[in-house]
Amino acid sequence: MSKKNESVIVVRKKKGNKHGGHHGGSWKIAYADFMTAMMAFFLVMWLLSSSTPEAREQIAEYFKMPLSVALAHGNKNSLSSSVIPGGGENMIKQDGEELKKTLDKLDRNKRSDENLHSLLGKLQSLIKQDPRLSNFQSNLRLSLTDNGLLIQITDSKDRPMFKVGSREPEPYMRSILQALAPALNELPNRITLSGHTDSLRYAGGDAAYGNWELSADRANASRRALISGGLAAGKFLRIIGMADSVSVDNADQSNPLNRRITILVHSKTNENEILREDTLLKKLTSTPENAGLKSQLNIQSSTAKQTGRTVEAVDKNLEQTGIDGHK
Repeated sequence: MSKKNESVIVVRKKKGNKHGGHHGGSWKIAYADFMTAMMAFFLVMWLLSSSTPEAREQIAEYFKMPLSVALAHGNKNSLSSSVIPGGGENMIKQDGEELKKTLDKLDRNKRSDENLHSLLGKLQSLIKQDPRLSNFQSNLRLSLTDNGLLIQITDSKDRPMFKVGSREPEPYMRSILQALAPALNELPNRITLSGHTDSLRYAGGDAAYGNWELSADRANASRRALISGGLAAGKFLRIIGMADSVSVDNADQSNPLNRRITILVHSKTNENEILREDTLLKKLTSTPENAGLKSQLNIQSSTAKQTGRTVEAVDKNLEQTGIDGHK
């Protein structure tokens, strides 16, 4: 057979079409990451728009935490074995737990603020309906502050809540406090009770019994009246004597409005700040290097108690002899 008659077999190799890469799944991963980031972003924006200024500060503090922990070479409480400062699986888990705690705390604080608004409305209605309070509407002032709900019981020219120089409340003042007690008992928020006086000085001067002691005694007398009205003893966070240091009318220091008892129903945020300060003070005085400071505070406390007992005895003698302590 000749070569011309031989059939030629042509084999065509078709190259595979490799333009199907964009039909793969890699782009979905990138898109999922993008959507996750956007969801987190809008979640943060929603939290910021619906939060109080105090809550926004707490959120900001949370997002500062990971950086501060990393700079401090990791969280000392972390169980991670990572050699990278601040890294490790347990670290991420712990941050998630901290975020949950922060969000729970913000939710509790928001509910606390709503409860204070509700208490304000309830007290306003109570003042109009209860005869023990309705006759003294001009002496009762209610206002919401950054620290909580403030209730002020003020004097008037013809109706003082305490007699001049006396620590014991008038009968109608006692009735006012007893009428307020049940409403204050409805919320878990704790309260601070403060006594305020005018600028009139005692004849003995600042070295003897004066407005500081009188304002503290009046605050404690008001505390006892509230408890007799049904308020739980554990509701009190602080009892303070302010003397004339915080006046309503600075122009006229003798204005009866300056003589008052204030009841602050703390917001949860404010209450936690006070408790945190108290905890820091306890830690400060409990360390060995601050033993001298603790001893000094104990000496001052002991001296104050002894002085208070002496002053109380002198004041009782003044009351028995009928001498008015003021000029």
